[in-house]
Amino acid sequence: MNMKVRLSVMNFLEFAVWGAYLTCMGNYLGVAGLGDKISWFYAIQGIVSIFMPTLMGVVADKYIQPQRLLGLCHLLAGGFMLGCWWLGTQAGFGQELADKSMFIALYTLSVAFFMPTIALANTTAFTILKNNHLDTVKDFPPIRVLGTVGFIATMWFVNCAVWDGSAFTMTLADNAHKFQYTYMQFFVSGVLSLVLFLYCLNLPQCKLEKKKDVSLFESLGLNAFRLFKTKKMALFFIFSAMLGMCLQVTNGYANPFITSFKGTPEFADTFAANNATLLTSISQISEALCILMIPFFLRRYGIKVVMLMSMFAWVFRFGFFGIGNPAMPGVIMFILSCIVYGVAFDFFNVSGGIFVDQECEPSIKASAQGLFMMMTNGIGATVGTLAAGEIVNHYCSWQDGYLVGNWSTCWFIFASFALVIGVSFALVFNPAKK
Repeated sequence: MNMKVRLSVMNFLEFAVWGAYLTCMGNYLGVAGLGDKISWFYAIQGIVSIFMPTLMGVVADKYIQPQRLLGLCHLLAGGFMLGCWWLGTQAGFGQELADKSMFIALYTLSVAFFMPTIALANTTAFTILKNNHLDTVKDFPPIRVLGTVGFIATMWFVNCAVWDGSAFTMTLADNAHKFQYTYMQFFVSGVLSLVLFLYCLNLPQCKLEKKKDVSLFESLGLNAFRLFKTKKMALFFIFSAMLGMCLQVTNGYANPFITSFKGTPEFADTFAANNATLLTSISQISEALCILMIPFFLRRYGIKVVMLMSMFAWVFRFGFFGIGNPAMPGVIMFILSCIVYGVAFDFFNVSGGIFVDQECEPSIKASAQGLFMMMTNGIGATVGTLAAGEIVNHYCSWQDGYLVGNWSTCWFIFASFALVIGVSFALVFNPAKK
């Protein structure tokens, strides 16, 4: 099989594992009696992202080939995720979990081993491409886009799949046993992780290279923290953490929010209210397309303007949710929110990575990228998700399986926060134009 095709399959499976539960998990948590803990389930991803990718990176550099470690991590992540599914089956459809603490522990362990695989998949792809004399700049982006396709594919599957305990069907109609409302989404994720583990066994070797000995401080990437001595970089990383607070809010609450309209008679039968996961997948489609737009905007407008576009896109992302509803014409606001997500997410994450690469000396480029990810997906996402959880729990509550309440106020609070960040960034961040 063509090497690029093999790596594309790897990326497809990598993100399909995540897409099975990331955006629709909140609906099941409400049914399982963990609705008030939704923010913690998403914050866990940020907490483990602070240290697990770095630790697994050190292991992949020195002890275990990255493609093998990728497979081993998925074996463990998939096993723990299937444990979550098993606890759900013991409770039954539509029932609260009997052992919530064990469910949280198994989920935490699964996520702890999954989050490093994103970086390991990239390392594996880059190494194999180079070993086969292929151009990483030219050949990797199409491979990575297949990851987003995999994420979307499992979102659609979980949205439409129905299991009543004896039969399996696919439908867009409302059904209480759709995967997006049940523990079956964890089964899909766990099985795909095990499939990827087996697939990794057949990938080409990425032989370890002997590297010069460095201190533990350097191997953990902590030397990148000296970038905070520069005002420009200090401001950049501080704003990175602040904007990172927006990253997981809609992943955690968009689905419960849209689904909550099923509790309102006038919206109960609308397509959007009954297919929230399918609707929000527009966000990932937009994300895939916006990646291709970044080079043009960077060349034309520069890093500051591109990042400002991302910050104000978050304002619209939240604001459109605040004024929309599942019926026409309100559903158009939901669609627009999903479309601008591509700009909000990609223009910051990708352009921010490019900025770090341009501004840092070669000896700490990798460490600086790790610091950028820690500030955004680690510290920022964790604090932001927990804060969002407090706001949602204050204005909304679970009633008859739906998270209902004053959602508009929640979304407008999030939008106001993003607006303040954008205005402040425009006033104080002034990098030299290149």
